[in-house]
Amino acid sequence: MARLTVLEPEGMYPDTLLEQEVFGPDVRMLQGGAPSTGTLDTIDPAVSAEVDGLLIFRHWLKPEHIARFPRLKVVVRMGVGYDRLDRAACAARGIMVCNVPDYGTQEVADHAMALALSLRRGIVLHHDLQRGPDPAPWRAIETPLITRASEQGFGIIGLGRIGTAVALRAKAFGYRVTFYDPNLPNGADLALGIKRARTLEDLLAVSDTLSIHVPDMRSTRGMIGARELALLPRGAVLINTARGTSVDIDALEAALRSDHLAGAGLDVIPVEPPVAPLPSLLAAYRAREPWLAGRLVITPHSAFWTPHAWADIRRKSAETMRDALLTNRPSNVIRPDQD
Repeated sequence: MARLTVLEPEGMYPDTLLEQEVFGPDVRMLQGGAPSTGTLDTIDPAVSAEVDGLLIFRHWLKPEHIARFPRLKVVVRMGVGYDRLDRAACAARGIMVCNVPDYGTQEVADHAMALALSLRRGIVLHHDLQRGPDPAPWRAIETPLITRASEQGFGIIGLGRIGTAVALRAKAFGYRVTFYDPNLPNGADLALGIKRARTLEDLLAVSDTLSIHVPDMRSTRGMIGARELALLPRGAVLINTARGTSVDIDALEAALRSDHLAGAGLDVIPVEPPVAPLPSLLAAYRAREPWLAGRLVITPHSAFWTPHAWADIRRKSAETMRDALLTNRPSNVIRPDQD
């Protein structure tokens, strides 16, 4: 068999020793050529002509990029979401697309709960008010943000790996946990000892804290807009550690300004990284406008990250590529029509 070539274009790791160990002698591992701030257009044509497998982390993979790789057989998205990959164009070329769904579950679940608790316990609020030029009085502040966990409904949209991990954590803190996921068979609620909502509207009505755990798909883009936010109980908190496209950020700002929502914690926003002109909510957050004090937390799509998760991405991506290129048992295959 002719030797195969795999390219990781972003130069994410200091060497390729782990990948070569996973692949064995039948695969040559290359790295670099399109730094994380660049695109696949910067790769030397002589290199791209030899590539059989692509490991993609941040980059977009569009038809014009695919055309640069005449031997390409497999693309592995080094993460869970695959919305940046043009799967139709890959399918037209017979290119297999895979992802790595089983990394970062603990980290993202912990992050979602940390955002919820930091808001719901008033940690961010009191932190912000105590460090100002005129610190607030040395006492607790009365606010709709702070409510006993056992008095709150905790709603989860999407009960996949991460959603399930969040459900277990929220349940351990004493929240009344309910989820909505039309793709799950009956009985998931019984297995976890939580409640199931038959519709999204039913879930929103009981969610004092709402945590979103859905991928970027046609059916999830803009799924939480002004109408849906209005269905949440007054004083609710919204948490999004999944994809920024799920939430209408302008509607979120309006719900915060009207005080219908008490707070929000976002690890994701619609356009990442943010570019000018910024969404009004993000501009107000960066300007530390007083009305947002203690009510909004934004992290830079970092919920997945620990050194352990970073190592998992590397090994699991290499293993997924090996299975697709070298065996008849490919894993984590994404169908072209999967949504």
